[in-house]
Amino acid sequence: MTTKDFKLPDVGEGVAEGELVSWLVAPGDTVEEDQPVAEVETDKALVEVPSPYNGTVKELHVEEGQMVPVGDVIITYEVEGEADEAAAADVEPEPEEPAEAEAETETEAAAEPSESSAKGGRVFAAPSARRLARELGVDIASVSGSGPSGRVTESDVRQAAEETSASAEGEEKRGPRDVDVGGKSSVTKRGESGNGQQPSGVEAAGRDRTLAAPATRRAAKEQGVDLDDVPATEMRDGEAFVSADAVMEYAEAQRAAQEADARAVSEAGAAETETAAESAPAATAEGDLSGERIPYRGVRRTIGEAMQNSKFTAPHVTHHDSTDVSALVELRAELKEVAAERDVRLSYMPFVMKAIAAALKQYPYMNATLDEENEEIVLRDEYHIGVATATDAGLMVPVVEDVDKKGLLQIAEEMNDKIERARARSIGHDELRGSTFTITNFGVVGGEYATPIINYPEVGIMGLGELTERPVVEDGEVVARHTLPLSLSIDHRILDGAVAAEFANQVMEYLQHPKLLLLE
Repeated sequence: MTTKDFKLPDVGEGVAEGELVSWLVAPGDTVEEDQPVAEVETDKALVEVPSPYNGTVKELHVEEGQMVPVGDVIITYEVEGEADEAAAADVEPEPEEPAEAEAETETEAAAEPSESSAKGGRVFAAPSARRLARELGVDIASVSGSGPSGRVTESDVRQAAEETSASAEGEEKRGPRDVDVGGKSSVTKRGESGNGQQPSGVEAAGRDRTLAAPATRRAAKEQGVDLDDVPATEMRDGEAFVSADAVMEYAEAQRAAQEADARAVSEAGAAETETAAESAPAATAEGDLSGERIPYRGVRRTIGEAMQNSKFTAPHVTHHDSTDVSALVELRAELKEVAAERDVRLSYMPFVMKAIAAALKQYPYMNATLDEENEEIVLRDEYHIGVATATDAGLMVPVVEDVDKKGLLQIAEEMNDKIERARARSIGHDELRGSTFTITNFGVVGGEYATPIINYPEVGIMGLGELTERPVVEDGEVVARHTLPLSLSIDHRILDGAVAAEFANQVMEYLQHPKLLLLE
């Protein structure tokens, strides 16, 4: 029996850290390879982290709610029959030139994610792809990934299943993935917390690494203290260890020194420092605001940054209109039963997606993007429609590719599946990227008109209001008709208002006469 440490792997393209939302195992539990052991939220999505070993959970190094950098140890396992391998992994050669050895190690680590299983490297795949591989009897180590950095997607697994005649009892599952030995999750690196400023009279230790318990780390964060500046309580394995009491003493000394500095500044009366002193009470007052505080991070922060980037990069103009969709309501009612017989739930959205894809072909500048670096407008020849979806973490945009080449039922089936997985936070990153135009349906909550923000770098987004009966004038009489309000936002750098209006008119033409979509 030997112990093995498992470090948080790269759970997404370019992700440097994640919040450990919940543990799916506890110390003493027996786990199998690829069994999900934790849920981690990155700035992109909530993902399950699979175990690389068959063994027993010995220790969990991270508490729920804690932010964990990629590469920090999160679990220690007890594994049978791998003593030789563990011993070999635990032995680290003493390099003659540490700087060069460290650089070489970093280069190798950076190269590892791009290695595919065909090369004998580690297999990178979403948990959903791994589950599918097990269900279909596919050896995931033999699958070539088409996703970012060679990541294996569900479509890759399905394709491999179609191409192979091997049974579920075929080739044995691959060996451990992301074998990581050594390290401590309680290590804080220089610069992870604190503002780096020290008041006069308080000497900072200024270390690069510090050992501390999770409770101590939380105390340091709450007090605004950098653990690397706190005088060490003791040394453990050659590393400085800091206790919670030491953190509190250091924080108190900092506050006392800051107060002394403030009095000195006040007495000096310098105009520059007076301005700084005046801002200090405001900051303190802000920190004392009452109410629940929720961390602004993960998917919510990513959404906010994307919205800010779009709004401050692309000058938005929104065109509003409304169209009579009585014929669409009747057609959908006819086809809904047929779709149900094929186990497909048919909403109005697939009709709108087909109408938009058809209109985009007639107005190619609506299906464009601006290559600012090369100063070129790129007219896309693909029609990938994103559908903004409300989830517990905020808006996600699953993408249905090649809408122009698919029938209504195929679009509905694919869209329903991706929306469901987006809300369950199990959708792959590659399924949330690559759209050329986006639809957002705020009408589901009773809205009529809005000013939707463009899903940058696209140049347009169509917002749908509530489809319901409204009064309409026909031949001088007021009658009730099903109408659909539309709100089209465009990037005014690429498109003019007239083009937006013409495009909206074409979309409305298809929705008013939906049988035309059957010809597309």
